[in-house]
Amino acid sequence: MDQKRIMFYLIIRLWHLQMMNICLMMLLRMYNLVDKHYKKYILKNRSLVRHETRLEYLDSLIGSSDINCVDQLRMNKRTFGVLCELLRADGRVKKDGLVTLEEQVCMFLHTLSHHVKNRTIRSRFKRSGETISRYFNSVLHGVLRLQDNLLCVPEPVPADCTDDRWRWFKNCLGALDGTYIQVRVLENDKPRYRTRKSDIATNVLGVCSRDLKFIFVFPGWEGSASDSRVLRDAISNPNGLKVPRGCYYLVDAGYSNAEGFLSPYRGTRYHLKEWGQRIPSNREEYFNMKHSCARNVIERCFGLLKVRWAILRSPSFYPLKTQCRIITACCLLHNLIRREMDVDPAECQFDNGAEVDETDRDDDIVNTIEASHEWTEYRNILAMQMYNEWRQRRGL
Repeated sequence: MDQKRIMFYLIIRLWHLQMMNICLMMLLRMYNLVDKHYKKYILKNRSLVRHETRLEYLDSLIGSSDINCVDQLRMNKRTFGVLCELLRADGRVKKDGLVTLEEQVCMFLHTLSHHVKNRTIRSRFKRSGETISRYFNSVLHGVLRLQDNLLCVPEPVPADCTDDRWRWFKNCLGALDGTYIQVRVLENDKPRYRTRKSDIATNVLGVCSRDLKFIFVFPGWEGSASDSRVLRDAISNPNGLKVPRGCYYLVDAGYSNAEGFLSPYRGTRYHLKEWGQRIPSNREEYFNMKHSCARNVIERCFGLLKVRWAILRSPSFYPLKTQCRIITACCLLHNLIRREMDVDPAECQFDNGAEVDETDRDDDIVNTIEASHEWTEYRNILAMQMYNEWRQRRGL
């Protein structure tokens, strides 16, 4: 009898333990389901919050006033829309449905305008660093593909030009010069990129028209290279600078006075700040003064470029090849802003004293920059005509 009771008691205890185990497993499973549902809700809610925050920030950039849009992106809302339509028509900018084209362009322009790092853009747009980097490069390549649309087509100065700065320079296409833009390079490459002022920079050749639009941009040369060497490479390149015969660009004394490139007299007062209230005393000085007034457009163009895009005022952390592409993209966007906006805000800032550092041959194209007697004689005759006309007007 005692054995039966003991067996019965053990069976009851075993059943009780099994039931407790089943209940515990059910409780654990319910807890896991509730926890999973809660985490999913939190993640979904966090994504919604991020999305709302991102939309609010985008709206503050391109949905509010033109003043804020210009301050943050360097262009008004209309120009921003034109840029987005050009990139959309290109058809090769990433469109995977995750990031809108407008947001991609905002991230790109914000980086160029303020030279902020990836982590700053990540915080403001609530995107991952990899996403920002991927779309930045996508928009960068898209802008570069707009060169044919955004680069200015040069027009020679007409014979009936009435602009006092340009009327003597018939058939002139514009002006060109070089500027240094600081870059980051490998330690072994630093000696080649070191300038005379010991900065690590690339020597960028820029060519602009009379209305301050870029015609040609050629970045990538080492800072130790001379301006004339960069120009020689630019005109010898099949896709480089083309100067039709009979036309020319104004250049400074660092270049040879050669066919297609009219330089001032060396050893004679030239820069505008050197003149002050002085009056030219001979044809060479008068020619240099007028030459400097006209050629100053390229200095002004570089100044506007660096005032507008902060990324050009200090070295960035991108690879050198990407840095050179950024320089070209900034010049293209500069042209777009000059073309689409009635008033250039960077020009107002520049005027208010913003401080900025300053293979196939074709018989119809100039492809050498060797000094020639004919071009020197042309400059002498032009200088004499300019000087005589000035003396007659002053009654001398």
